[in-house]
Amino acid sequence: CVSQLPHNLPSNYVGFATLPTQVHRKSVKKGFDFTLMVAGESGLGKSTLVNSLFLTDLYKDRILPDAQGRIPQTLEIVKHAVDIEERGVKVKLTVIDTPGFGDAVDNTDWKPIAHYIDSQFEQYFRDESGLDRKNIQDGRVHCCLYVLSPFGHGLRPLDIVFLRAIHGKVNIVPVIGKADSLTPTEVKHKKEKIRQELEENGINIYEFPDCDSDEDEEFKAQDAEMKQSIPFAVIGSSQVVMESKDKVFRGRQYPWGTVEVENAAHCDFLKLRNMLIQTHMQDLKDVTHEVHYENYRAQCIQSLTRPGARDRSSRAKLSRQSATELPLLPLAETEKLIREKDEELRRMQEMLQKMQAQMLQSKGEQCDNL
Repeated sequence: CVSQLPHNLPSNYVGFATLPTQVHRKSVKKGFDFTLMVAGESGLGKSTLVNSLFLTDLYKDRILPDAQGRIPQTLEIVKHAVDIEERGVKVKLTVIDTPGFGDAVDNTDWKPIAHYIDSQFEQYFRDESGLDRKNIQDGRVHCCLYVLSPFGHGLRPLDIVFLRAIHGKVNIVPVIGKADSLTPTEVKHKKEKIRQELEENGINIYEFPDCDSDEDEEFKAQDAEMKQSIPFAVIGSSQVVMESKDKVFRGRQYPWGTVEVENAAHCDFLKLRNMLIQTHMQDLKDVTHEVHYENYRAQCIQSLTRPGARDRSSRAKLSRQSATELPLLPLAETEKLIREKDEELRRMQEMLQKMQAQMLQSKGEQCDNL
């Protein structure tokens, strides 16, 4: 590290300028994790889209059931995990897929998705409240890509019900799948219709943070263009097309022409990938931790400190209750409860350490007597 410092340093140089380098080195060594949920009806290219985004094959080991086995199945949550490395940076990517969602006649069984998100919050809350908090595995869902059908006139009633159920739990990024089936005019009208229906139904999607004043103009223009493109109209493809020796790209070939996945004039795939990976991945994680998880954590602590909630049966019932159904206490009172909880955990830890020391001392005395 000393060899990397500039020469001829001023006499008042202390070394605080190396802090970003230290944080970067530590972060790269530890690695990163990101959990992405993909939801939507079958046949919209969800699996192909995910493979195109991360240039990997997450579904190579998946065996799809036959048609007869898929009819009664309304929802099945499947978890895929893969380690990706790029230029020395390692990312543990977890994709939560929901194949078959919305396929059957009775589509009321959307609750397992919301329950899965809550269960990951609950597991993280338990790990964070335990005695050993050094190696906590973060399985919380940081982003949900909800793939909308390009057909129809906007959101379906099922889309509205589902998005209402999860918009307070996870960052939602709406995506129009198979956008090559629409003309540019149809894409524009469909986007306007979807944005209008989201606002009318009070559904909150992921909100892009405001750019800092010191950002360059190119980044500000890119950020503004991404905001205007929601919902993203995307096309996914793992097929490599070669038009000539000098032009090779991923896309789809049709009798009337060729569609390029990474061509901004054909679809919003590049904008989605840049937002999801290059510019806003860390912000998605921050919003998950600072907003969605903190709301869940505060409400859980409030439920546990209610009169009668110390009973085991009451605790079990409250842990299964949706966090959005619990009333909120004032912030000052919530912070007080959190401090009391932390103090109680600290006292328990000290007591356990004393008991362990006494047991070791007792065993040592027994060995001396023998």
